Amino acid sequence: MTTMTEASVREFKMPDVGEGLTEAEILKWYVQPGDKVTDGQVVCEVETAKAAVELPIPYDGVVRELHFPEGTTVDVGTSIIAVDVSGGAAPAEAPAAAAAPAAEPTTEPEKKPEGRQPVLVGYGVAASSTKRRPRKGPQIPVQEASTAIQTELNGHGPAAPVAPAAPVAPAARVATERPLAKPPVRKLAKDLGVDLATVTPTGPDGIITREDVHAAAAPAPEATPAPETAAAPAPARTPVPASVPTYDTARETRVPVKGVRKATAAAMVGSAFTAPHVTEFVTVDVTRTMKLVEELKQDKDMQGLRVNPLLLIAKALLVAIKRNPEVNASWDEANQEIVLKHYVNLGIAAATPRGLIVPNIKDAHTKTLPQLAESLGELVATAREGKTSPAAMQGGTVTITNVGVFGVDTGTPILNPGESAILAVGAIKLQPWVHKGKVKPRQVTTLALSFDHRLVDGELGSKVLADVAAILEQPKRLITWA
Repeated sequence: MTTMTEASVREFKMPDVGEGLTEAEILKWYVQPGDKVTDGQVVCEVETAKAAVELPIPYDGVVRELHFPEGTTVDVGTSIIAVDVSGGAAPAEAPAAAAAPAAEPTTEPEKKPEGRQPVLVGYGVAASSTKRRPRKGPQIPVQEASTAIQTELNGHGPAAPVAPAAPVAPAARVATERPLAKPPVRKLAKDLGVDLATVTPTGPDGIITREDVHAAAAPAPEATPAPETAAAPAPARTPVPASVPTYDTARETRVPVKGVRKATAAAMVGSAFTAPHVTEFVTVDVTRTMKLVEELKQDKDMQGLRVNPLLLIAKALLVAIKRNPEVNASWDEANQEIVLKHYVNLGIAAATPRGLIVPNIKDAHTKTLPQLAESLGELVATAREGKTSPAAMQGGTVTITNVGVFGVDTGTPILNPGESAILAVGAIKLQPWVHKGKVKPRQVTTLALSFDHRLVDGELGSKVLADVAAILEQPKRLITWA
């Protein structure tokens, strides 16, 4: 009876809802223990390093247990909810449960959710992305590790108790698999000069923890007195107190960097120190463009659509790219090639409660003005609701960031990784301007174009920026240049 009960419980594991992401934070549970669930029903919302995503359950049943509370960051492949399927899928799982001890109910059921993961947000994931690689080393006592590994490699037991066999364990591990560790731990190891292949993991499923790295780094100064090796673990705890907050909690607040903000920070650092940035500026009279915006708002073909200056700025950039197609490219470092794009996926930087994201409008160059307005409206609304999918943020070629909405004149934007250019639009203000030989109040803004100087030289970048400014000054060029 116990076997049947356990066999009827399905463990739904945290899937890889992005491209090789290792963890996600549970934002909200939509079900509680005792609730009935059906195949495809959304049970929770999670936030990855790229976006917030709703997770549907892949089978029918009754919720038995929620393994983690809201706000918990969970590794991919970890069970997050147990569902009693009450016999629906139990017969299929019973043989597997009987054939393996205890561990099978959590490893075997993952095969079915993996096959159904494309229903999450409409894209597939790698078959191996939700599986943990087996770690043989940590499950074997240190004294037996060399014997077990030698037996595995050579096919026979080692001769007697040979002392030099011990160093074989780290070497064998390097040759067979990559050490498991989260990105922060890998960075710590890099900063401390520790080779992860030589670290003995103590975390669950053979994951190397921060303490393991500190333990591997601390004994180095103590390595000289060999007889005192047994006391080496003691100094390993020395760096730990340094991480204890010593700041005044009444005067300071520390916010963990995770999710979208963490991914954005890493991407911006990578972009800033990989692509050689150049930024150029131009100040332009956009009075005629502002008048056209007001006229379009009254146009029956634009009714119900989002019509604002950003729409015409986006259209102006698309026309400028059409006139200067070489600007729409990417740099292939591996092959040392410039990849010219014959399509424009126009990114629009959006500030959200979870941080800055840059979803893009696919094939924006093919859209009419009403279609572009509709796409912009959908993009902004989805971003504000926190529902932007990871797929919507992939494949961008150029980006617009509208810093003017914050009252800022302009800026020097950093390229979105993998893109060739980004246009910053400043605030549009009434300013004194020489118009037809007289100083008059005109609507003026400053544009700033940052571009990757490996792809775009000064002449090309200047032409693109000048074309955008010319169109916004005389919007009739949208017709004559298109």
